Amino acid sequence: MAHLYRISDGAGDSGSASFALGLNDEGTEVVVKGYRPIVGCLMQVGSVTARSYSAQDYWTTSKVTEILEETEDYVKFKTENSIYEWRK
Repeated sequence: MAHLYRISDGAGDSGSASFALGLNDEGTEVVVKGYRPIVGCLMQVGSVTARSYSAQDYWTTSKVTEILEETEDYVKFKTENSIYEWRK
């Protein structure tokens, strides 16, 4: 289970789906590049299936611009708009 939260207000999500989304080599399709934050990718965390009565199924960040801290189970990173924490 992954957890993704914006530091400024605690907004985010958690769930079994955790994807670093980027473009393929041709720049024509969005592909999964990994499961942890990667510079240049969007980070998406949430449910692998639709949640029955939830207002959201996942949280997607803007593009990751910088990794600030990193351990095996934790990444603090900057996006174009905010600072986030990701935990495994």
